[in-house]
Amino acid sequence: MTYGFAKANQAYANVALQSCIESASPHRLIQMLYDGALQRIAQAKGYMQRGDYASKGTAINKAIGVVGGLQGSLDRSVEHELTANLDGLYDYLIRQLQQANVSNDVFILDEVAHLLRELKSAWEAIPAAVGA
Repeated sequence: MTYGFAKANQAYANVALQSCIESASPHRLIQMLYDGALQRIAQAKGYMQRGDYASKGTAINKAIGVVGGLQGSLDRSVEHELTANLDGLYDYLIRQLQQANVSNDVFILDEVAHLLRELKSAWEAIPAAVGA
């Protein structure tokens, strides 16, 4: 009975997330990506601390995928210093996540989470009308 409830709850969450994604503005989608990356890093940290290395690896790989999505969302049609800087920073974050995965280093996860929170804060300071 518990398994069935958990599976139904997950299905509901997936539908709710899909609905949220479909109705979100581009500005909100980037916020959601930052939230997703931070959530995966927090999960990876917990798994790492509990010694669940398989789940840690899965969570870090998902975080890498989200940061890769952020990197892929950069508008490369416009050559701008900010785009180049963000591209380099996302590349650094991905390499740090890979290193944290290999070395099981919680401090690296903390550093990546800190940098992502800073980026998220800056993104949230942009009015949604400008970011749309």
